Amino acid sequence: MTALRLFFAPLALLLLLGAKPVLVPDVSQREIEIYYSFTGAELLLFGAIVYPDGEPVADGEDPADIVVVVKGPLQSIQLREKEKIAGIWVNANRMRYRSAPSFYAIASSRPIGDLVDDRTRAIYELGLDSMQMSPASGAAPDVQHRFDAGLVDLRQRAGLYYEAPGAVEITDGVLYRARITIPARVPVGRFTAETFLIRDGRVLAAAVRPIEIRKSGFERFVANAAEQHSILYGLTAVALSVLFGWGAGAIWRRN
Repeated sequence: MTALRLFFAPLALLLLLGAKPVLVPDVSQREIEIYYSFTGAELLLFGAIVYPDGEPVADGEDPADIVVVVKGPLQSIQLREKEKIAGIWVNANRMRYRSAPSFYAIASSRPIGDLVDDRTRAIYELGLDSMQMSPASGAAPDVQHRFDAGLVDLRQRAGLYYEAPGAVEITDGVLYRARITIPARVPVGRFTAETFLIRDGRVLAAAVRPIEIRKSGFERFVANAAEQHSILYGLTAVALSVLFGWGAGAIWRRN
């Protein structure tokens, strides 16, 4: 009886799953702590693809592809556009976003444009040009596109947004892995690592794993003090500034 149960249990599981492939993902670190000497980190995202019939590729089918997206918490952002007037750079137009990803990295086994169409990319936010921005006020499409491109460019240069086509390695059509670089300037908060299984332009399966990035040590103490005791933190900062200024003046007078 025990042997029969062990034999039929996997079959029952596949029937419940509707005979669709299943992703079993994981990440090398569920928590990343930021210290004063933090210079960045590297996340390894790996896992397996479980197929109903055990065969990764059936006759006449193309191999499946994997896309991994790591997103940071949403932020409210105000972006200003500078304009040169009479030889002086001044703030001109501006746009505020109610929410935009603080971090976005996408790695794929092949370029995203070769895997899915524009509609699917927009639905699953696959790619820097497919992220869903939320401007606080209406603007002409060309203006919004200009600001969206400017925001992406700024964060790309800071290492907070990037794409890595071809960075996902798939072994025997079953095992996969990808490495995502976390920069030193990464914001803290709850991140998500989303994995998508794609074949013939369709998303067959998806899975999500949470990642927590937080400050540790003295940096965490300062951050908590600024957030939970803002008035006391401000008064302490002012007092320290006055003390250091007085000390520097005293040393200057002695010399």
